[in-house]
Amino acid sequence: MLPWAVVAFWAAVIAFAGPLAGGLGDVQSNRAVDYLPADADSTQVARIQDALPGGESTDLVLVYHRDGGLTAADRATAAEQTATVVRDHGLGGSVRGIPSRDDTTLMYPVSSTGPGHDDDARTAFVADIRATAQGGDGLSVQVGGPGAFTVDAQEVYTSVDGPLLYTTVAVVAILLVLIYRSPFLWLVPLVVAGIADVLSMAVVHALNRGFDITVTGQSSAVMTILVFGAGTDYALLLVSRYREELYRSARPSDAMAAALRGCGPAIIASSGTVAAGLLCLLAADLNSSHGMGPIAAVGVLCALLTMTTLLPALLVVLGRRVFWPLVPEHGGAPARRRSPFAAMGGSAGRRPVAVLVCGGALLGTLALGAFNLPGALTLEDSFTDAPDSVAAMKTLAAAYPEHGTQPITVLTPTDRAAGAEAKARTVEGVTAVERGRSGGGWTELAVTASDGPETAGERATIEALRDGLDGSHVGGPSAQQLDLENTDSRDLRVVVPLVLLSVLLILIALLRSLVAPLLLVAAVVAVWGAALGIAGLVAVPLLGLGGTDSGLPLLSFVFLVALGVDYGIFLMHRMREESLSGADPADAALTALRATGGVIASAGLVLAATFAVLMNMPMVSLVELGFVVAVGVLLDTFLVRTYLVTSASVALRHRVWWPGRLSRPVGDPAERPASEPVPAP
Repeated sequence: MLPWAVVAFWAAVIAFAGPLAGGLGDVQSNRAVDYLPADADSTQVARIQDALPGGESTDLVLVYHRDGGLTAADRATAAEQTATVVRDHGLGGSVRGIPSRDDTTLMYPVSSTGPGHDDDARTAFVADIRATAQGGDGLSVQVGGPGAFTVDAQEVYTSVDGPLLYTTVAVVAILLVLIYRSPFLWLVPLVVAGIADVLSMAVVHALNRGFDITVTGQSSAVMTILVFGAGTDYALLLVSRYREELYRSARPSDAMAAALRGCGPAIIASSGTVAAGLLCLLAADLNSSHGMGPIAAVGVLCALLTMTTLLPALLVVLGRRVFWPLVPEHGGAPARRRSPFAAMGGSAGRRPVAVLVCGGALLGTLALGAFNLPGALTLEDSFTDAPDSVAAMKTLAAAYPEHGTQPITVLTPTDRAAGAEAKARTVEGVTAVERGRSGGGWTELAVTASDGPETAGERATIEALRDGLDGSHVGGPSAQQLDLENTDSRDLRVVVPLVLLSVLLILIALLRSLVAPLLLVAAVVAVWGAALGIAGLVAVPLLGLGGTDSGLPLLSFVFLVALGVDYGIFLMHRMREESLSGADPADAALTALRATGGVIASAGLVLAATFAVLMNMPMVSLVELGFVVAVGVLLDTFLVRTYLVTSASVALRHRVWWPGRLSRPVGDPAERPASEPVPAP
């Protein structure tokens, strides 16, 4: 009755969690300013703008362009349409068009405080203007600016959830069918992973309501990937052990109990280590990274909970027939096939030092490719398929190379506004300063730079404004990107040592050794460097990406270290078991590889494939993260675990367990019972 009770319990949980999970998309925050810490200068600008008359403004730019040069009819069309926009939306006054020097482009800045914070109102406002501003017969019309970019980004992130889930499910299903070679068995862990995904979404939604944790489209996507990837890994380990026990036990319930006793501690330890590593992101200043830590940890823990309770219950209820056509019969013996990992382990065992040196040199050489990674990712390069607002940015950048096309926002105390305005005009790189709204003791200045958006020149102008205008705050899209990069750089310096320390301490406690944990941590760090290097060698020439997301080094490090150590625990746990049984150190290492190699390889393939799904998403940040983590997992699975960790264990022999008792060879006087006489030398 117990398995049926567990199934009934989970049915009740999903009935309760389903509605809460469905609302997760409504609480996502995908504006650049939502990613930043509260004390960032550009965040202060956004906060103060909300208190100005009219609240937050939606700033747009209407871009009229003809390759051969605008005609008189084009200018008349532009003037008529912008006048309609001003009239229909009550913007007041008239909007002045700014022509480009080559006379191919007219841009009309438009701003409204009408939509305020309402995302739906902002989306409707932009959509209405796009419906009004129409071209034709060679005249192109694009609607860009920060407001349009925010709407386009929100639509892209919203559109990701469905395709991401369907693609992930399809990829995992195909791999499970190939691994299990059963028409039924693959469906069980896949359904359980889907239930874990629903549960994790409900929990994260509750955390957002209770603790205001920032939920972004990126963190939501990564959580889904982790639930299916890590959950399927745990299922592979459990099902493999369960199949073995079915040959020894007459009843499926007894076989499952033995399987849980055998591999349950390793699964719990590995998932706990992953969660602990991910929670180190709470030390990050960046809101998106800070929130991703607990969100990703929730995904891993929900996968653990379902795979160690619901999956065993379903397998016991379904009985042996779920393995058809390869049904494990009681008293029988599994089919023996030559394992490729036996051959791999043999080569590592014969020349362990040579294998270790060559593998380390290969990883080090690959890591050099990281120097070829492109520079910082700009807003206009953030999507694989450019939406209308990004296309407008590119048109403006080409048509107006002599000055900036989006204002830098300066908020200064009203009693010092005149002096700040005058001083801003003297800053190098500033071509124009216009006074805007005032309220709450602050006055808004719109500063135009001589350099294009997110160029080195414009960034220098932003820094000069911040240095020269005491008591003022400098914001806007380019300033937000600058603050984003600076915060990511700070977080990398803080979080990386914290992750390494926490994972190392957990491994020392689990393995009761110092050398083995250092070996595992060094291996995953080497994998991270090599994966970034491969990204540098492939991303530029093949993927054609225009920049590197500033958060890529940190997020890829956290995921690769946490997930890589996860597989290391499976291997070293089995190696320790063999050593405790009295096996020779070399034999223990090779036996552990033969026993766990197939499961780890299957798990690595599934995890790499799920992260590779991110490469099909329309955001460059997700494409890069998916590529680096997928490549790193494959390196870790088929090079580091198979060859390097095994060869290092063979070469170090008992010393791999130093200073634990396993580090002393059998026959060491320190290991003899006190009553046994020690022979004289």
